[in-house]
Amino acid sequence: MHQNKDGSAVENGEKGSLFLHEVESSDLDHGFPKAVGAIDSSKTDASVQELEILAEIQELQHKLWRLQSGVESNSAVDQPSESTSSKKRRLIVVSNRLPLSAVKDPETGELSFQMSSGGLVTALNGMKEEMSFLWVGWIGTPVPKEEQAAVLKRIKKKYGPNLLPVFLSEKIVDLYYNGFSNHVLWPLFHYQPLPSFREGAEKKFEMDMWHGYAEANKKFAKAITSAYKPGDLIWIHDYHLMLLPKLIRRTVPNCKIGWFLHIPFPSSEVFRTLPLRRELLEAVLSSDLVGFHTYDYARHFLSSCTRVLGLECTPKGLEFRRRFVTVGVFPIGIDPKHFESNLENPKTQKRIEQLRSMFKGQKVLLGVDRLDYIKGVPHKLLALERFFKKHPEWVGYVVLIQIGVPSRTSVGEY
Repeated sequence: MHQNKDGSAVENGEKGSLFLHEVESSDLDHGFPKAVGAIDSSKTDASVQELEILAEIQELQHKLWRLQSGVESNSAVDQPSESTSSKKRRLIVVSNRLPLSAVKDPETGELSFQMSSGGLVTALNGMKEEMSFLWVGWIGTPVPKEEQAAVLKRIKKKYGPNLLPVFLSEKIVDLYYNGFSNHVLWPLFHYQPLPSFREGAEKKFEMDMWHGYAEANKKFAKAITSAYKPGDLIWIHDYHLMLLPKLIRRTVPNCKIGWFLHIPFPSSEVFRTLPLRRELLEAVLSSDLVGFHTYDYARHFLSSCTRVLGLECTPKGLEFRRRFVTVGVFPIGIDPKHFESNLENPKTQKRIEQLRSMFKGQKVLLGVDRLDYIKGVPHKLLALERFFKKHPEWVGYVVLIQIGVPSRTSVGEY
């Protein structure tokens, strides 16, 4: 809480707060790699002079916390030694899914594997030459306990030792992934109301989902802590694994943990409607670094920490249980070289010429979306229909090409 010039009080993280002008979004106090394509904070509306002053204030706040907590300014947290430089450290990437897809033959029951592509895979491609990786995640299909050792051996033989699968039962997957992650957290974080507690409701909130979510996070924690080596950086991704930082910290108290959210973090007013809000926030705050795509998402997170947990926050982060948790903004991007090389492929060039010939003289609108109810695909089609009704002269001259990628087909709403 601070005061405006007129004496009125302003909540931390709300309008009027210093956090509206946060800078140093690329500052990584704990040695975590910078996301590809991060946006320069100097492009905000604030003037250069304001940004410089705020940067100094943030650094002073961090130094003050270090003095109050007895942390040496030249400690390993602030200045990693040469022996633990980024080139020599191993990065443990943790996500719900491994970057491979497992498909079970319906007749023989045999599993086959192939590498998959996705937003996270694409974003991390640009860093694979800089650090060694261990990627931990679920393989996408349940595997009987007696077959898990053989599956692990096959994955290591085909893809090397850098992929570590987490095995989840069909029941746990339904509660953790289809249930709490995508039935509760996903819609709430996109400002959709929580499922009802009422009997007979179409969308119902059940505590079994929470218990399944916790059990899945425990299995991830067990896999990570068994593979952890001193000096490793643990980088956890997304809303599926919000309990994981706390679970890992219990076993490896001095490890370096980062948690990044790939979706919006809702305003505190919306987040406070979640019954398990306190448990999730406290677990995430076991990280050293908490990252978001935008300033708004980070501001909402800090505001929730203040209003739900009663913590005092600064633009740079907050103190939680005698540790300073840094909160940063790191817009994730892509590896441009990968797309440039695909663009130069003769097959790609041939397809481009075919499309140019097919739509010659027309305006082409391109939509690429997952088939997700929060993506607004039906609204896009309705908007185009309205456009044609208001401007019939454009009929035949404007073409919409909509690519819809199937997503979460096991979740009823999809």
